Amino acid sequence: MTQIDLEGWQRSSFTAASLTRDVYRRGTGPVVIVVHEIPGITPAVKKFATDVVDAGFTVVMPNLVGTPGKKASSSYMTSSMLKVCVSREFTNMALNKTSPIIAWLRALARSLHMEIGGKGVGAIGMCFSGGFALGMMVDDIMIAPVLSQPSLPFSVGKARAGDLNLSPADAIVVRQRAQAGCQVLGLRYDKDKLVGDRFAALHNLLGDAFIAIELPSQNPKDHSVLTEQRDEPSVARVIEFLRSKLQ
Repeated sequence: MTQIDLEGWQRSSFTAASLTRDVYRRGTGPVVIVVHEIPGITPAVKKFATDVVDAGFTVVMPNLVGTPGKKASSSYMTSSMLKVCVSREFTNMALNKTSPIIAWLRALARSLHMEIGGKGVGAIGMCFSGGFALGMMVDDIMIAPVLSQPSLPFSVGKARAGDLNLSPADAIVVRQRAQAGCQVLGLRYDKDKLVGDRFAALHNLLGDAFIAIELPSQNPKDHSVLTEQRDEPSVARVIEFLRSKLQ
């Protein structure tokens, strides 16, 4: 995988759960982990992450697939999608299973929290990573989870369309944390088929702790709320949520 250093971001690597991945870091203040969508850390993802930095946070972006800094294109989307589909780190089709990458992300969050401190940690997932912050709620340091257009496992069939990428044991812990007051912010375009029935499933799992933002789709291709089809009020709402929980 070709690596390109993102201007203004400090690159390092982090190893945990038998995985090593590069991470890009910038800013000061409470920790927010921004997990990119397919195809990777595009300029639009970097722009959103920079907005979070400017709001007063230490932002860390793991590089899970793709080439950091490369612009999104149809061919790039396809190649990254294929890598996600064959990778064992992500449960692309399996039901009621937490993706293995969640263990790595939880370890990353714990390491950053030990270093920086504060009330806790926030995380934002998008598209294939959209549900990752939900799995990270197993740890009580995750107090500001944001799910933008969660799309894993891929919505092939009714069962997968409502699956939350959680094992039964993790789902129990997540429900308990929601009942104890940990809110979850979710965002989607209302005609986005990739999200499937997950917002209904999230309401069922989390109850009133789930804050749903569903935007009217202006285009059948509307998908990436915070990046490629960026909705400015939604970006502001995410930053407001992070501030209310972390600062």
